[in-house]
Amino acid sequence: MTETLVYVGLGANLGDARSVLAAAYAELQRLPQTRGHRCSPWFRTAPIDSSGPDYLNAVACFDTTLSPQALLDALQRIESAHGRERPYRNAPRTLDLDVLLYGDQSIATPTLSVPHPRMHLRAFVLQPLEALAPEAVIPGRGPVSTLLPSVAGQAIERVD
Repeated sequence: MTETLVYVGLGANLGDARSVLAAAYAELQRLPQTRGHRCSPWFRTAPIDSSGPDYLNAVACFDTTLSPQALLDALQRIESAHGRERPYRNAPRTLDLDVLLYGDQSIATPTLSVPHPRMHLRAFVLQPLEALAPEAVIPGRGPVSTLLPSVAGQAIERVD
C-alpha cells in the first residue's frame, strides 16, 4: 500500500495540556503503519467559538498506510484514553486530534471531512502548520503562507 503524508492538529485546554499533548504525540509515534513523525512547536491561543482557558496547539505530520477512516478511529481512541468528552460543539477539551490533511485528497464522509473544513480560518492551525511545513498547501485553498495574513488578527503565541 502507498504511503500518504498526513497532518494532524493537536489541541487541549483542560488539565495539564502540555503533558497531555506530549503524551498524545508519543502515542501518534507508536501508531502502526506510520513513520517519519515530526511536530511543530507549541502555540498558545485564546478559545475561538468556545470557552475555557487558553488552548495549547501543535501540528504533527507523518507518513502512513492507514486509511483515512482507520487514522480517524486511532485518533479518537487516543482522545478517549485522555478523557475526551463531547458534551457540545466546541466544548473545552482535554485533547483534540484532527485529521487536517491526508495527502492532497479531498474526503467527505459522514464522519470525516478533509481538508479540515475550518483549518484555513484558524491561526492555531495555520501558524503551527507553517512552522512545520512552510511549503504546505491546503487543497482548494492554496499555500498556507498565503492564508496566514487572513488570520493575522487572531492572537497566537509560540511557547517553547
